[in-house]
Amino acid sequence: MEKYFTRYANPEKGILHYQCNIELAEAFYPCITTFEVVLRNAVGRELTALFGREDWYVQFVVIPGLMDLNKYITQANKQIALRKEYTSPSKIVAELTLGFWISLFNVEYERILWKSLRKVFPNMPKKERQRKKVAPPLNRFRTLRNRIFHHEPISWNLGSLRQLHNEMFNVMAWINEDIPTWLVPFDRFDSVCNSVEKRLK
Repeated sequence: MEKYFTRYANPEKGILHYQCNIELAEAFYPCITTFEVVLRNAVGRELTALFGREDWYVQFVVIPGLMDLNKYITQANKQIALRKEYTSPSKIVAELTLGFWISLFNVEYERILWKSLRKVFPNMPKKERQRKKVAPPLNRFRTLRNRIFHHEPISWNLGSLRQLHNEMFNVMAWINEDIPTWLVPFDRFDSVCNSVEKRLK
């Protein structure tokens, strides 16, 4: 609570802001979880096509430029084994972190992966469809997702938060133009953000 109490002379206002932060995090959940699933499924599809096998990740140990990614696969296998579950390609895909999926768009993998991964975004304008245009918003989303899931403040700048929400919708539309339309009926972020803005004035 210290960050909130430092911001306001009135402790009750600090507590209110803390509550509003929780509400905003909750309201972001449908958008951010949908984004994560849509991204990983699209990337997984293209990696399956690239390597010609559902367990595409086994190739990481034999391709010099991708070997460092094998640590994510090892960790995913460990987590599945700890639950005493059977390992399968779909289990691995579900277990891999958002950090893994977004790291595939880093510059060090561009030469090997980008030609295939650009197909993840078929609705992105062709002249804009560049790794350097895709990676920054994905990393912004990862930062926001981690702040939400680790219970950090996200509500200091509501304008920036609105911008991130809109940007996430746009990126999902690059992947599948039907997703934003499907999401709108149960995405409450705009109404919650408007309510929070009024209460924090």
